[in-house]
Amino acid sequence: MPEITPATVAKLREMTSAGLMDCKKALTEANGDLDAAVDILRKKGQASAARKAGREAKEGVIAQFIQPGASAGVLLEVNCETDFVAKNEVFRGFCDEVAKRLCADPKADLEAFRVEQVARIGENIRISRHRQFEVQGSGMVAGYIHTGAKVGVLVEVGAGMDATVANDEFKQLVKDITLQIAAAHPSVVSRDQVPADVLAKEKEIASEQFKNKPPQAIAKIVEGKLEKFFQTCCLLEQGFVKNPEETIRKHVESIGTKLGDQITIRRFVRFQVGEAIDA
Repeated sequence: MPEITPATVAKLREMTSAGLMDCKKALTEANGDLDAAVDILRKKGQASAARKAGREAKEGVIAQFIQPGASAGVLLEVNCETDFVAKNEVFRGFCDEVAKRLCADPKADLEAFRVEQVARIGENIRISRHRQFEVQGSGMVAGYIHTGAKVGVLVEVGAGMDATVANDEFKQLVKDITLQIAAAHPSVVSRDQVPADVLAKEKEIASEQFKNKPPQAIAKIVEGKLEKFFQTCCLLEQGFVKNPEETIRKHVESIGTKLGDQITIRRFVRFQVGEAIDA
């Protein structure tokens, strides 16, 4: 007979909403066959006919976990069916625990834990995506979850010296960077990271808009359009939200000069609930 594992029992519980012991007995009777076990439970009146796993999970939250010492962190999106559950403390606690486990082991098998929560909360739950950052050399990983937990940010900021990382001004800078990313929605750190096909498309669009002008004029117009594009999508070229007259690049450089170190925004990721589903 196939081994009846806790994960199999949890899966049957998700499918039927039956009790754990009833699920285990049904699986034993069905020799480990999930579909047969469902039929057994339904015949006994112990199973719900609806299978929660079939419902769409498009609501949810963004959660994070930052390792003590800020040497690593995880950003995570977990989806559920309703905004009511997304605001539930039990669901939020589950999301925080998942982020913590993934930070410890990015390949952790969380299926049994997820299924257990589906049965407990009563809605389908999907762990849709996550990203983990680990500091390379001196620096720190920081996260930010915006009010309502629909937008979250994870960033790695590097420094040349460990002493810089312990400095309060550096920590405030990193916090400000997470707020900037959440509010201004950049897609890359610097212009050299913009994909070639994206850049080519922007040039094509700008050229088409002014195709009736002389070639030299078109070249200047396209150049100006691209500069505005870079100021929108490149974090370093955006105006600092706390002082729009200063770019993020200049702000980072000024803090670095003050601390006598070179500070670098190495990478970031920004998650918004539902964007991966709609993509």
